[in-house]
Amino acid sequence: MKTIKGPAIFLAQYMGEKPPFNDYELAAEWAGGLGFKGVQVPTWDGNAIDLDLAVESKDYCDEYRGKMAAFGVEPTELSTHLQGQLVAVHPAYDELFDGFAPPEVRGNPKARMEWGIDQVRKSLLASRNLGLTSTVTFSGALAWPYFYPWPPRPAGLVEEAFAELGRRWRPLLDVADECGIDLCYEIHPGEDLHDGVTWERFLEEVDNHPRANILYDPSHFVLQGLDYLQFLDLYHERVKMFHVKDAELVCDGRVGVYGGYQNWGDRAGRFRSLGDGQTDFVSIFTKLAKYDFEGWAVLEWECAYKDNLVGAAEGASFIADHIIEVAEGSFDDFADSGSGIEANRRILGLEG
Repeated sequence: MKTIKGPAIFLAQYMGEKPPFNDYELAAEWAGGLGFKGVQVPTWDGNAIDLDLAVESKDYCDEYRGKMAAFGVEPTELSTHLQGQLVAVHPAYDELFDGFAPPEVRGNPKARMEWGIDQVRKSLLASRNLGLTSTVTFSGALAWPYFYPWPPRPAGLVEEAFAELGRRWRPLLDVADECGIDLCYEIHPGEDLHDGVTWERFLEEVDNHPRANILYDPSHFVLQGLDYLQFLDLYHERVKMFHVKDAELVCDGRVGVYGGYQNWGDRAGRFRSLGDGQTDFVSIFTKLAKYDFEGWAVLEWECAYKDNLVGAAEGASFIADHIIEVAEGSFDDFADSGSGIEANRRILGLEG
């Protein structure tokens, strides 16, 4: 078994225009001061990383790592959540998702998609230059407007949506393989890949590509009423990244899992800071240790109530307390009575 690396923190909900979050070096100093050992980097934010320069210059990447190391921190993975979303956008969401793209491709779905694809490709090349092994993205969604089957969906609609999703992602998975990087999809409502069944559909479309893997975030499964522990039993071989994020689902006579179009604080399902929700992290960390998870435990702060700086400070110690330092031997090794074929045969009465 292997000990999970961490704690680390995803900087997406923190980077901004005010110090220390307007510069990756200052953000690394802040994170290290809280006890984090790694940071997950949002590539769409130029204050967090210069993605183009990271692709072009190994020296820049070495300097980037060196500046973080001065504060006891390292980059864990690069994120292209926003850019990956643009690989597949249903027309109903065109205007909403245009904001994820630069002005020159807005209003042009084809150009926007090509920009998103190129951004994911660059994240793979940059990850290789940084010496990383995984990167995270969203799958995008062509079928999401039809997730509830009313009116009845035309025959073959979902199948064609996933076939197209596979066609768009397969070339990027091949680039990932060339780079030696696992391309991890965060399984997430709003994406076509939002549970185990949709994950399996996608794997079929990309011929079980070895670089198609999963970022596991149990909070999204809590909100769906999905068994997030069994999910690990089923798909642990593909789980290469881990967001430590809490959630709760409190349904009543007025609102259920769909939320009634309410704001996060009033929905039945809502994200919480670590320890404030319903997620069984003791069991999650135990299963990840059992399945030899080699990656990082990365805090993603999204809470309907608590301040993000408080959530970060509490989250570092929460993760550290849950990481299991795996045993090098068995607890009953002291009682070992020896082994070997001859001894085993004697014990079984098989001599002679």
